[in-house]
Amino acid sequence: MGMKKIQKSLKKWTKQEWTTGSGKPSLKTGEAYRPKKEIERLKKLGKLKKANAQKRAALKKGKYNETSY
Repeated sequence: MGMKKIQKSLKKWTKQEWTTGSGKPSLKTGEAYRPKKEIERLKKLGKLKKANAQKRAALKKGKYNETSY
């Protein structure tokens, strides 16, 4: 029996190389943590700064911490 759609999606998701724009830990820099391809796409579109600003705002509000990942 083959994998269900959600299982295929999760398998694909886990194989992606996740990082931040600087390559440093997200919680220390406040940068968005996303798949490497998405980081490159956001850079090309000039939207990475906005994504990072949103992440930093959420950190200030306490929406992210080391145990929320």
